[in-house]
Amino acid sequence: MKRKTTNKNLHKASKAKKDEFYTQLVDIEKELKYYKNQFRGKIVYCNCDDPYESNFFKYFAANFNEFKLKKLITTSYNGSPIIGGQLPLFQVAGSKGKQPLKIEITKVPDMNKDGTISLEDVKYLLKQDKNIATPLKGNGDFRSDECIELLKQADIVVTNPPFSLFREYVAQLIEYKKKFLIIGNVNAITYKEIFKLIKNNDLWLGVTMDGRNIWFRVPDDYPINENVANSKIINGEKYLFVKGCIWYTNFDNIKRHEKLVLYKKYSSKEYPKYDNYNAINVDKVTEIPVDYKGAMGVPITFLNKYNPEQFEIIGQGQGNLYRELTSFGLSKKFVEDYYKSGQTGFIKENHPVLGYYDDNNKPVIPYMRIVIRNKKIKK
Repeated sequence: MKRKTTNKNLHKASKAKKDEFYTQLVDIEKELKYYKNQFRGKIVYCNCDDPYESNFFKYFAANFNEFKLKKLITTSYNGSPIIGGQLPLFQVAGSKGKQPLKIEITKVPDMNKDGTISLEDVKYLLKQDKNIATPLKGNGDFRSDECIELLKQADIVVTNPPFSLFREYVAQLIEYKKKFLIIGNVNAITYKEIFKLIKNNDLWLGVTMDGRNIWFRVPDDYPINENVANSKIINGEKYLFVKGCIWYTNFDNIKRHEKLVLYKKYSSKEYPKYDNYNAINVDKVTEIPVDYKGAMGVPITFLNKYNPEQFEIIGQGQGNLYRELTSFGLSKKFVEDYYKSGQTGFIKENHPVLGYYDDNNKPVIPYMRIVIRNKKIKK
C-alpha cells in the first residue's frame, strides 16, 4: 500500500529533524546481546540511520559475522545534519556528495589482515567496493516508496526512530509484519495505537532500559547549555540527557518470563477502590498485593515487569482507552470535592480518568494507570 505524501507529513518530517538523537554504542551493546541467536541468517535494516554516524550501523557492521547476518541495509536521510562526519564521503566508493545513500553489506572479510573483524575492516570495505554504497533516488525518508521496498526485503528493523513520528513508524512495522527492536519514549505507552499493541501482546518492552534518562549525542547545531545538568560537550561533541527512553520490541526476551515476586497482602485501607471503576489503586509496582483477584490500577512502569503468563492487561486508565473500560467517568460529587479540597487542573463531570478517595477522604487523580489482573488467582 502506497502512502500519500501530504503537507502534514512534510511538516512532520521537518519536525523530526528537531528530535534527531544518536544512540550511544554502549546502550546498543547492552540490549542486543539478548537477541543474538534470533538474528542468525536474517536481513537487518536500519532505516533511520546515517551510516556515517549511526552506532546501529557501526554495531551491526562490526558484528556482522558474529551475528551471522545474511545482509545489513542502512539508509540515510537527506535532512541529516551530520552526513559525512566520521566516515568522510570522499572515502566511500559510490558516494556522490551529500546525497542520501543506501549501504548494503553481505559480507565483512578481514580486509586489513589483522586477524580480527572490526569497524576498520568496514571502513576499508566502503572505500574499496563501489557496489556497497549507492545513492538513493529520493530523500531517504522511511515512508518513501524506495525505503518501503527495502523494508519488504528485511526480516528485522533496529534503530532509534524520530520520537515525533513514533506512531506512524510502528504502524509501518506492524503493517509489513517485521520483527523489530527500536527506542522510544516511555510516554508512547499511553498512545492508544501503541497501548493496543501492548495489550494484545504484539509489542512489549526490551530488557535493559527502564525509562530512566540516558545520554544521546545530538547534532552540532542543536542548542544546548553546558551549565545545565542535562547537557554536556565531550571532545567537541554535544550530548543531551533525554527523559524516559525504553526499548520497544516484538522479540521474545528473558524479562517476559521472569515472575514478579509479590509479598504484600490486600487491605481496603491501603488499597482504595476507584470511585468510578471497580478496581483498586496500587501506587508502586512492588506493592501489588499477592492475594487480590480483581482489577488493579498500577503505574505504567509495571510494563518493565510485565509477564503475560502472570498478569492480564485489561485496559488503560484515562482518555479514549478508559472509555473502552467503562462508560462512567468522574462523578459530579467527586469533581466538586476535588476543587473544594483546593486542587487545581481541568476536570469535569464524566471526565475519562480514574479517581479515588484516600484514607483522609481527599479526592485523588493518579498519574496514568494500567488496569491489570493477576492470572494466577482464581476469580
